[in-house]
Amino acid sequence: MTDLQKRPSIRYWAEEDRPREKMVLKGKASLSDAELIAILIGSGNREDSAVELSRSILRENNNNLIELSRQSIKDLMKFKGIGEAKALSIVAALELGKRRRNAEAIERPTVQSSKDAFEKLYSSVSDLHYEQFWILLLDQANKVIKIVQVSDGGVTGTVADPKKIFKMALLNNACNMILCHNHPSGQLKPSEADIKLTKKMMQSGELIDIRVIDHLIIGDDKYFSFADEGLI
Repeated sequence: MTDLQKRPSIRYWAEEDRPREKMVLKGKASLSDAELIAILIGSGNREDSAVELSRSILRENNNNLIELSRQSIKDLMKFKGIGEAKALSIVAALELGKRRRNAEAIERPTVQSSKDAFEKLYSSVSDLHYEQFWILLLDQANKVIKIVQVSDGGVTGTVADPKKIFKMALLNNACNMILCHNHPSGQLKPSEADIKLTKKMMQSGELIDIRVIDHLIIGDDKYFSFADEGLI
């Protein structure tokens, strides 16, 4: 039996040893450089699996990604099993890595007061002739993750579904949230329904460790804050 016959194809490896499956099961940090390159090239050659071919490419570059990034498309195509498309994938991925190092992280704004929250939400709910319900999702440091519209309503009200709200919070890994809806009439006093909903949301959030830290009612360029008024 030849070595090729003895060597099982990558599709017969244990699921946790196959690069794509391993990334799904264990996360990207669990993969070696060779396994990450193997995902890029997809397949090897008649003698080597994608992972083995990737290891060979790395060995020829002293197992150093910086040296590998200096290789041209033609240099990479010298390896058996690496055509132009695969070479382009490797070059493009390494170029993205270099650009990422030079990119500046986007500084997300922090909400430190009801006024900060109002400024973030105002453009979404101002000048509407019907009610809408929005949520401002925040991380543990109260940095803005996302602003999400939850529902549309009529002139006198809108329905906010707690299940939908907390689903959005969980999908975005939020730790804190601020509720918000508008009163087209300009009347900022919360209704009994507003107060009951806020309490229900606070109680539900406690169960899954997502804090409702405020609820704003916006109307006529002004706002009412449940937190400022001691209702939260």
